[in-house]
Amino acid sequence: MDRVGMDKCNIKGLALGLGAMWGFYVMCAGWMAAFGWWSAFVNALGTAYIGYGPSFFGGIIGGIWGFFDGAVAGIIIGVVYNWVVSNEKKRR
Repeated sequence: MDRVGMDKCNIKGLALGLGAMWGFYVMCAGWMAAFGWWSAFVNALGTAYIGYGPSFFGGIIGGIWGFFDGAVAGIIIGVVYNWVVSNEKKRR
């Protein structure tokens, strides 16, 4: 059976997209934690992201950490995906 859409992904695009999404999410969570929401999430993530906390500046620091963390995850996902796709094409 021939699969449609088994092309390689753009690793740079995936890394930037996931980095921007995760960074924005982490930043907003830090800002919401300043008002009492998402405090457990922010405190847990603050153990890994140095300087991240429930405040305006803590949210910005967390957003920067989150961007780089998400970008690295995007690179890893893209590399693994492309490796799987290239092995699938070799089997045909």
